[in-house]
Amino acid sequence: MTRRVVVVGSGLAGGMCALRAADAGCEVVLVTKGALGDGNTAYAQGGIAAVTATGDSVLAHVDDTLRAGAGLGERDAVHTLASAGPDAVATLEAIGVAFDRDDSGALRLGLEGAHRVPRILHAGGDATGAAIQRALNRALTLAPVQIRSDALVTDVVVSDGEARGVRVLSEGRTEMLAADDVVLATGGAGQLYAHTTNPAVATADGIALALRAGATVADLEFMQFHPTALTDGTLVSEAVRGEGAVLIDERGHRFCVDAHPDAELAPRDVVARAIAAAMARQGGRPVLLDATGLRETPSATAAFLAHRFPTIDESVRARGWDWSRHPVPVTPAAHYLMGGVVTDLDGRTDVDGLFAVGEVARTGVHGANRLASNSLLEAVVFGLRTADAVVDGDPRVATASPSVSSSPRAVAGRSRAPRRIPANGPFSRAALQSLMWRHVGLERDASGLALALDILDEWSRAAVAPRSRREHEDANLLLVASSMTTAALARTRSIGAHHRSDDTTARPLTADEAVRPAAAPEKVA
Repeated sequence: MTRRVVVVGSGLAGGMCALRAADAGCEVVLVTKGALGDGNTAYAQGGIAAVTATGDSVLAHVDDTLRAGAGLGERDAVHTLASAGPDAVATLEAIGVAFDRDDSGALRLGLEGAHRVPRILHAGGDATGAAIQRALNRALTLAPVQIRSDALVTDVVVSDGEARGVRVLSEGRTEMLAADDVVLATGGAGQLYAHTTNPAVATADGIALALRAGATVADLEFMQFHPTALTDGTLVSEAVRGEGAVLIDERGHRFCVDAHPDAELAPRDVVARAIAAAMARQGGRPVLLDATGLRETPSATAAFLAHRFPTIDESVRARGWDWSRHPVPVTPAAHYLMGGVVTDLDGRTDVDGLFAVGEVARTGVHGANRLASNSLLEAVVFGLRTADAVVDGDPRVATASPSVSSSPRAVAGRSRAPRRIPANGPFSRAALQSLMWRHVGLERDASGLALALDILDEWSRAAVAPRSRREHEDANLLLVASSMTTAALARTRSIGAHHRSDDTTARPLTADEAVRPAAAPEKVA
């Protein structure tokens, strides 16, 4: 009998999963709450990391990924990711993605932070994600995939412990789509924060759906803040620093040199905190990204920037800035969530029939900090693996690893003193984003996290049943904000993207300590 699969989300992870499952004979319904391809994929500038060059190796890619993840990445998962890199590139080329090549036909490879060698493939200079999404959209419209756009999934339907479909809100009406399997591929949660590189659709929907369905989530405290965004959240790719641009403060001091031996190409959490500290020293004003020295003359620099980074160049110049002659202001912004719905290496959650893939999933590949340009690779590799598992029809469910075994809400509850706070203003998305930015952002401490959790609890108690798309998104954001804050409060030691300013320990975590998180999975009964 033909398996019916509902894939929620039409970015790279969901699209690749839908294509592979449909090609294998499944009846596939792809549901997206906006237009086809809305999501983070199209915004990815840097490229896709893969071992394609002589002198590079899978082992090197694995080690770079584990090092960037601060010891919390799982080696089996990371090896699965890195070893599949060449095949992932070939798969993308097969659907029409044209990666940039030099005059000899060799792939042009870029260098980004925490990679030991250039291994980043890009398309259209800095438009890799857009090029991939266009090719994917074409492939999806030609494939035997039923596409439901402008349709918000509000719940996963679970019966006797098994996912049996989804409820969808479309044109003001709710309906159920029955399925043998449900794949969550909804992307990230950047709209939890006042400053983010994520588009408006990144409202943590998939994690909220999984929590309400009874699935386990983990590592939500690890939100990666991209170091360099324009003040409106427009991303300025790490590849710009990979080409030699530097960060300076208002005095012209290159402050990242003081923070890490790799300076601007240190892991993203290090660079983002260095920027935040520099901003604090100058009254909160942005720091400056200086690309003026990338070539010998301003005209040569201008030509290079326009060719290598056409999208960024257009965005910068639209604001009246000539970045070939003058540094431009940048700040950190919420960018990528390393945690999510706990899965095995084939996308299975611990709810039978429910899968998760892409940024919404916690596969173990990113640890406490994602290595640059591993996200598009993860989407392809695990999107295809998840489709294969769906086609196979094996009823197994994922089980949490020993390192993700306790409830963060219980741990957090033990660490919080009873307190009374004045009544806060009513919930709004802007108020939530401001709260998360202040207290669950680049730096956290126990008092700020406890205050945030109290406010979130107060808002949750006052919430009413959502009806519109906006109200459902707000409910999802509030649920995930509470889970994220709880996890951040429970993990008392700083590691990777989770930085506790009240962590007074002088020494760094050992490898043994790093793989025993204080806060791990959470489930909602």
